[in-house]
Amino acid sequence: MGGVNCVVRIPPPALLPSPPPPAAFSCRGPPEEEPWEVVPPPAAMLGGGAKAAKPSFVSYISPEEIHIKEPIEKEVNPHLLPGELLLCEASTVYKYIQEDGSSRGTYGKLVCTNFKIAFLDDDSASRDNEPQFKNKIVGENDITLQCVDQIYGVYDEKKKLLTGQLRKYPEKLIIYCKDLRVFHFCLRYTKEEEVKRIVSGIVHHSQTPKLLKRLFLFSYASAAPNNTDGRNQTVMFDTLEDWRVELERTKANVKYKAVTTNEGYRVSEKLPLYFVVPICVSEESILKYEGRGIPIWCWSCHNGAALLKMSAFPKEQDDSTSQMQKAFLDGIYKTISKPPYELLKMDDLSSSLPSLQDIQTAYTRFKQLFLIDNSPDFWATDVKWFSLLESTNWLEIIRRVLKKAIEVAECLERQHTNVLLIEESATDLCCVISSLVQVMMDSYSRTKSGFQSLIQKEWVIGGHGFLDRCNHLHKSDKEEAPVFLLLLNCVWQLVQQYPPAFEFTETYLTVLSDSLYVPIFSTFFFNSQHQKDTNTSGESLKTQSGPFRFLTVWDWSVQFDPKAQAFLNNPLYAEKPRPDKSQRKTTLFKHQRQLSLPLTQTKSSTKRGFFREETDHLIKNILGKRIGKFINSSDEPPNSFREFYDSWHSKPVDYHGLLLPRIDGPEIKVWAQRYLRWIPEAQLPGGGTIATAAKILDLMEEVQSLQVKMDEEHSQAISGDVRSVPLLRSSARLSSLFPFALLQRQSVKPALPTSTWKDLEDEDDLVKRDDEFVDLSGDMS
Repeated sequence: MGGVNCVVRIPPPALLPSPPPPAAFSCRGPPEEEPWEVVPPPAAMLGGGAKAAKPSFVSYISPEEIHIKEPIEKEVNPHLLPGELLLCEASTVYKYIQEDGSSRGTYGKLVCTNFKIAFLDDDSASRDNEPQFKNKIVGENDITLQCVDQIYGVYDEKKKLLTGQLRKYPEKLIIYCKDLRVFHFCLRYTKEEEVKRIVSGIVHHSQTPKLLKRLFLFSYASAAPNNTDGRNQTVMFDTLEDWRVELERTKANVKYKAVTTNEGYRVSEKLPLYFVVPICVSEESILKYEGRGIPIWCWSCHNGAALLKMSAFPKEQDDSTSQMQKAFLDGIYKTISKPPYELLKMDDLSSSLPSLQDIQTAYTRFKQLFLIDNSPDFWATDVKWFSLLESTNWLEIIRRVLKKAIEVAECLERQHTNVLLIEESATDLCCVISSLVQVMMDSYSRTKSGFQSLIQKEWVIGGHGFLDRCNHLHKSDKEEAPVFLLLLNCVWQLVQQYPPAFEFTETYLTVLSDSLYVPIFSTFFFNSQHQKDTNTSGESLKTQSGPFRFLTVWDWSVQFDPKAQAFLNNPLYAEKPRPDKSQRKTTLFKHQRQLSLPLTQTKSSTKRGFFREETDHLIKNILGKRIGKFINSSDEPPNSFREFYDSWHSKPVDYHGLLLPRIDGPEIKVWAQRYLRWIPEAQLPGGGTIATAAKILDLMEEVQSLQVKMDEEHSQAISGDVRSVPLLRSSARLSSLFPFALLQRQSVKPALPTSTWKDLEDEDDLVKRDDEFVDLSGDMS
């Protein structure tokens, strides 16, 4: 078999009896040779009701004998980043590709470094089939240690969660990732000492608690050259000048001031060095309770109403301390709320929104729907998809968060009222709501640089605990919660409802969510600015002097070349026109009329719930008082809110004005690109929104080429730009999950799932049966 390229098809090792049955495999020789087939495994081993194909040739060579005879053509070594060290490796590892209940795959080497887990096969060294959207840091078969969610071992067909010290080593390894990829590795044909080394190494370096300085972030920062892209336009908000420019941009510098009270972190380590407070708040007030109880400015509306946030005092206090704090708060409120000129509405997000624990529980259940092991599992889930989705409560949480953001927008836009968001630390739900409100009300936040500046201001400098919430150190699961991912899900709802309003795409949001787990950027790896500054000033491992030079995630050239970066930019973005001075007054008048409702109280809406008053009366007579009571007590916004919501949606959309998301029922959707991109059964070959986008990109490319010819005629050669449109000539091969999948393997699936056919054949009518409910909160095994 020398020189023959073999693709082995074997049943899962856990299902192989001892001694092993005849191996089933297919082998493709050179073009001049005829391919020959070997008998597939019995139907019982295929799963999913698959039938064994008719044997054409029987081989009595065991898989072990195949590997003894199979030559190793070349050694494949991992590509290591600066500061990356190879810790352990194992050869002759079989990586499965789950398809239709059978197990296909390829042999290669499994390695673990201080940065990632990587699988290397012969194709790893080939650049012939590189995707158009290739990440330069993390490859297709690479898993960063921070991206590992859970690791399971298979022992005699049973899955067991692997943590800590192992007494017995598995014959199969299953790695579930936080970006929802699932990897299956067979270790049955790997040497025993290599199995022990690689399994122990992977479990130890990805699951056990570690010190902050042990993160690859510091190894890379000390070894990598400082070659950041100078074209980054993101405002970092780490200087006093950045805050003053933002105050001037929002015309809030009359009522608010940027303060230097926390320089040297003398007030609090949780607060940034510089922040903005009402102009009447004194330095003594900020110092008194270490910044607690002080309203911190987030953003100001065009009418002068401001969005503020505040960290609350601890709830359990003795009476004397509580009275002092109450008197302090009363004094602070009076400086902001001065009726009838300045009105203030306070909103305690801890009581009006789900808790962090509820958010984490909902997302844990939700992600189980997408961690699919094989095709039969996909179709089994597909039958009860909607009941499973509803039981997670994740989409309902997204709806509630969007509804809260609309309520805040109504206070600012319609009522001209300042809004003060209150939370225990003001670094979790406050960040979500304040960011959403700015995306909805400020068109600058819908540009790419504006959105990145917003995340810097509200999340990075604002003190969101990325280290704890993403559990990068694996120290405490109790602190983990997908708060930032919740924001990206909410922003995605707006992007998919109003695409022309955003300069960035859903692919940008997907890549941003993946960047949470790439430990070469400091953006999402610290709990506060103080923690970053303290660790930045440490000594470098390489030079033994000087601070670490951390990269920012906003330099997209580190991860993607210009051609791939083009997928982050929306070609259909409706850029804001620059009106002439003569048109400015007219534009302002139109803006006010479209966005604001009259200040005088209008007649209250006749709507209650989803029905009008006369419909209510009819339904009460037909269905009885109990049903009528249920309708009236539904979780619907109050009339004033509904009036504002319906009034806005009845007008044409101004993509540079206020944007209100649609939040009724099925308008809140699943972010398909992020959650379904690794499931081939869920993709539409040549379909989805990408089919339309591909045509548009082709037209744009043609327009650009014509523009180039015109410029050349005038002897004005244009230089390459990041916004160049990628070439998508083979659009027929694209899938709905592009650019993360071109056209993956097509699953041989029936028009209806096999379980549905079985249901239809039963005597009971499928329509009369309840949708099957499965509790996703239990153990995955």
